[in-house]
Amino acid sequence: MKKLELKFLNEEGRTVTISLDEPIEPADPVAINAAMDAILAENCFYSSGGDLVEKKEARIVERNVFDVEL
Repeated sequence: MKKLELKFLNEEGRTVTISLDEPIEPADPVAINAAMDAILAENCFYSSGGDLVEKKEARIVERNVFDVEL
């Protein structure tokens, strides 16, 4: 499963990640940048280290799980 991870810095300088399942690909950097700007402007998420204050990065992460029979 793939996830779009939006990473921000909070007031303590710690990284806060917002993950979204099944992102549309190819990723649209302009749309992602605008969404991250809107999240910061609306201050709609809270973290234990305070408000989100800065964009850090965005990335698509894919995780593969393979069961091992025991």
